[in-house]
Amino acid sequence: MPIDGKSSLSRLAPLEAILFDIDGTLCDSDPFHYEAFREMLLEMGYNNGVPITEEFFAEKISGKHNDDIGHFLFPDWEHERAMKWMEDKEVTFRRLAAEKLQPVDGLQKLCKWVKDQGLKHAAVTNAPRVNAEFMLTKLGLDKFFHVLVVGSECERAKPFPEPYMKALEVLKASPEHTFVFEDSVSGIKAGVAAGMPVIGITTRNPGQSLLDAGATFIIKDYEDPKLWKALKELEKKETLIMTPSEGNGDY
Repeated sequence: MPIDGKSSLSRLAPLEAILFDIDGTLCDSDPFHYEAFREMLLEMGYNNGVPITEEFFAEKISGKHNDDIGHFLFPDWEHERAMKWMEDKEVTFRRLAAEKLQPVDGLQKLCKWVKDQGLKHAAVTNAPRVNAEFMLTKLGLDKFFHVLVVGSECERAKPFPEPYMKALEVLKASPEHTFVFEDSVSGIKAGVAAGMPVIGITTRNPGQSLLDAGATFIIKDYEDPKLWKALKELEKKETLIMTPSEGNGDY
């Protein structure tokens, strides 16, 4: 039986490309970002010396661009000072994540499926390029993606659609035949604004918030049966499209 219409990807057939966020989507990196922010903000006496909570991090920081985070945390600072602090935070993040960064469950299985299908694929992130390249290398994916698009190198970063639109342009792919994997509200809004269905991954953020942001459906990880059911439906639709009619109504 076909899957629920809300979870169907079959309308994308023939599928051309898949776009992936990195932080929280390819790897569970948020705990290391949270620890870096918590450690450095505590050292400087931010919030009267009260450590930030995971809820504060998820709502105000996760998935956002460093320019926006710096302005939010330090509204009275000059931009250059805030960006220097953010650069130091990224150094702390890479130190914390260096030995413990792990892929989201099922990622290698999905990457093999993407390659076997001959699909175009790109990584699209709000992370600084040095962080993005660090994470891809740690995950063994530094040579996997056809292109890496960084939000700060676009006119506007997520939640605006420009990073995803740039990926489509570079890949020469159509939004009508491409979908996105994302784990944050900001990223989902960007993918939807670029005209693509987005599968939300509940690595750290609440599933309802991802659905409210416009996710087509949500999955726990890349082993989730809902994902593979949707992909099988898509494969079936593509087979019907590519198989010529024999003139007897059958395919």
